[in-house]
Amino acid sequence: MSGQNMRLFTGLQPSGQLHIGNYLGALKPTVELFGEMEGLIMIADYHALTSVKNPKILQDNIVDVVADYIAAGINPTKAVIFKQSDVLEHTELAWIFNCLVTVPFLMQAHAYKDKVAKGLEANAGLFTYPMLMAADILLYDTDVVPVGEDQRQHVEYAREAASKFNTAFGATFKEPKERIIASLGVIPGTDGKKMRKSYGNTIPLFGTDAEIRTAVMSIVTDSTPAGSPLNPETDVAFQLHRHFTPEIPTLQKRYVEGTISYKESKELLAENIIKTIAPMRERRAALSRESVIKILQDGRDVARELAAKKMKEVREKIGVGLY
Repeated sequence: MSGQNMRLFTGLQPSGQLHIGNYLGALKPTVELFGEMEGLIMIADYHALTSVKNPKILQDNIVDVVADYIAAGINPTKAVIFKQSDVLEHTELAWIFNCLVTVPFLMQAHAYKDKVAKGLEANAGLFTYPMLMAADILLYDTDVVPVGEDQRQHVEYAREAASKFNTAFGATFKEPKERIIASLGVIPGTDGKKMRKSYGNTIPLFGTDAEIRTAVMSIVTDSTPAGSPLNPETDVAFQLHRHFTPEIPTLQKRYVEGTISYKESKELLAENIIKTIAPMRERRAALSRESVIKILQDGRDVARELAAKKMKEVREKIGVGLY
């Protein structure tokens, strides 16, 4: 990986099967950014431990996420793809950052506050999550971190950790900038709420044709009878058509004129989703578990070299690097 260009860093938790909301909001924009610059993609398996407790599921999810990235168009010779747990410097640096920030500071993290507000258990891993994420980003002299608007705080926390360390021990870390991914709006699930695995309202990205059709046909609609005008602004299927159907003006006209039923609209949507992801499914099917593991091993070696160099400097700065 060249050190001449702006360095990109992004990560994704291996917490379950990806859906089309993940593709539109994360995978597709990441592929586009890696067409512009080099960088690293981290499979955030330690972060996933805040919610995934089954080791077999986690192992399978790790392999699946790498395969998903490759299928979506990431070139593993352009991006360093590695597993967080393969680079022990992440947790080491996170501990150092934890010793520089306060409890009230960590209590402002959105993920922690959201769980507390919902009355859910917020484990200590979730509480200190922002400093592990800061370590993830800062270890690699990252210039740019692509995030959605609702994730801006992650990069702000990384900058704060860098600033606190640099103030205490001297200039060491770059303060990365966020690259806000252009808002797609909320990608609606089959029930009209935001598409999320925890809501059970997803359309699987790499499901079978039958699974995709079943999910799409379950999209909620109102009681407007066939032959009557439909409102494209409130219809869930139409919102998804915007991302998969090229003939949007024609489709919108049919909605307003009442010449398309909800059933036909959903059938068309299912076919267009299947058509869009067909090349990705073919690439994914061609990937073996062994080839994915080889990609992770190659990425591990590059990431370890970069992280070790940075942590040698950090240890010397904080006073533990005696030899």
